[in-house]
Amino acid sequence: MVKPLFSDQIELRVRYAETDQMGIVYYGNYAQYFEVGRVEWLRKLGVSYKSMEEEGLLLPVLSLNVNFKKSARYDDVIKVKTQLVKIPSATIEFDYEITNEAGDVLTLGNTVLVFMDINRNRPTRCPQYLLDKLQN
Repeated sequence: MVKPLFSDQIELRVRYAETDQMGIVYYGNYAQYFEVGRVEWLRKLGVSYKSMEEEGLLLPVLSLNVNFKKSARYDDVIKVKTQLVKIPSATIEFDYEITNEAGDVLTLGNTVLVFMDINRNRPTRCPQYLLDKLQN
């Protein structure tokens, strides 16, 4: 079981370019919202994608699941809640919940990413420094 503190929430304003002709967020943009949530979750933990890449690690997505409940629209302020599902091994898994200003759940999602060694182009274990941060 992962402690609740391994959860983070950010606010974003839906930009015009993220919507279709009807002013509704294009479905493909939700993966970007999840990524922003995930990157900020790691940053608040003290880890950046950039530093991981400089150390020879990549985090490609293995799976992405999205369950749409309601539409987000142009100029809405949405909240992206990102939560670690379990302590990572060679993979790391996150759940997401996107809500609007009224607190309505708009979208639920899940991603599984794999730690990849750039030089070997093979999966590798989660770096110890990340595991150490999760233990504190």
